Amino acid sequence: MAGIHARDAFRLMRIAGVILAGGQARRLGGGDKPLLSIGGSTMLARIIAALRGETAVIAINANGDPARFATFNLPVLPDGSFAGQGPLAGVLAGLDWAATVGADVLLTVPGDTPFIPHGLAGALTPAPACAASNGRVHHLVALWPVPCRDHLRHMLSVPGSRAAVRFTEQIGMRVVDFPAGKWDPFLNVNTAEDLTTARSLARPRGKDMA
Repeated sequence: MAGIHARDAFRLMRIAGVILAGGQARRLGGGDKPLLSIGGSTMLARIIAALRGETAVIAINANGDPARFATFNLPVLPDGSFAGQGPLAGVLAGLDWAATVGADVLLTVPGDTPFIPHGLAGALTPAPACAASNGRVHHLVALWPVPCRDHLRHMLSVPGSRAAVRFTEQIGMRVVDFPAGKWDPFLNVNTAEDLTTARSLARPRGKDMA
């Protein structure tokens, strides 16, 4: 795509989106964090709404019984043979799925970030790139080239760190800074306090999908 403006390159790419929903929410009493409600909608429904229109297809990465996500009518991707090796296992599952649907790049978003901005994929183009806000890098809010899945599979197959930052450094991922407005667009809901904050900030985003 040499010589093509970033916006034009974005239009030419087939983008798949995966919501990483595998967290166990231990600090919130267990269960699926993305299914918690804020602003009259689940966090997962809000994220799906933000991704619609900028990704060709969307899937959910989660282990266990996929039936709990049935109302969303989206593919549910387990971590497979790399289960238990952290969020990069979910990224690999997403990359492998993206390859099967003919995607060029994969956009990943954690399932506990209910305020992700519209236009995220375009802002991160070209891949590989990840988001940053308020001085913090969000390595899993990222746009990944599908061919990097072979590199990731090798990394997960050999002893060593499974930290996302290690892999992003290996593939030369760029960091794109997003300005914070009234709140951090990549606020993570990890604790009861975070959940209270998110609910106080939330505004209904369409009809609840769950």
